[in-house]
Amino acid sequence: MSGDTEKLKGEILRDPALILDDPDLMAALLSKQAETQGRNVVDLRSIAMSRMEERLDRLEQNYQTVVSAAYENLTGTNQVHRAILCLLDVDDFTGFLQALDHDIPNILGVDAIRLCLEDDNAKGGEEIGPDGPLKHLVMALPRYGVAAYVNGGINKHPAQVTTRPTNEAKEAVYGDAAVDIQSEALLRLDLGDGKLPGMVAFGSEDPHHFTADQGADLLSFFGHALERIMRHWVT
Repeated sequence: MSGDTEKLKGEILRDPALILDDPDLMAALLSKQAETQGRNVVDLRSIAMSRMEERLDRLEQNYQTVVSAAYENLTGTNQVHRAILCLLDVDDFTGFLQALDHDIPNILGVDAIRLCLEDDNAKGGEEIGPDGPLKHLVMALPRYGVAAYVNGGINKHPAQVTTRPTNEAKEAVYGDAAVDIQSEALLRLDLGDGKLPGMVAFGSEDPHHFTADQGADLLSFFGHALERIMRHWVT
């Protein structure tokens, strides 16, 4: 056996994929095997079929992952669109709050929603909604309270959307419901020139419903729509 042949053999033994992943080489080997059928040789057809099955399995898994991600994205888009249309359909602030309290949680699959408004004169964590069953829905935060809650007390401009597990400060936002809320999505609201900012908090009892690495595009879109709707009601 020549030195070149030995070198080629060594390369193949170190990395058999050099042959098994090359369709032209496999075709030539299978053709040669057909001529020598019956001799004491390795069945290369079974090896090739095994490799093809592995590749098909990987392709199927990738396909399922892509389809699942696309379906989840489409479902999320439809949910956000339905929620926005629901809020656009109300005629007054009471109807807006009723939608936030009942319809929107059902559409988006969350357990609690709170509208938080900064107020120079209100005590943080105070319920300032209209008297009655919707009073708990609107919570007061002191000036700079949105940034403080979102950033954990760090004085910097908060992100437009923040998704995360809840922390010990959650009672200031969710009130009596805070004990059950384990994760949250926070949407900062720009309510217009001359107005203090606000925030909408989506709370979930599932600690994994909102996570720090979650995509925020749909929530950002919902937040921008919501702040424009809110400008009609907040003076």
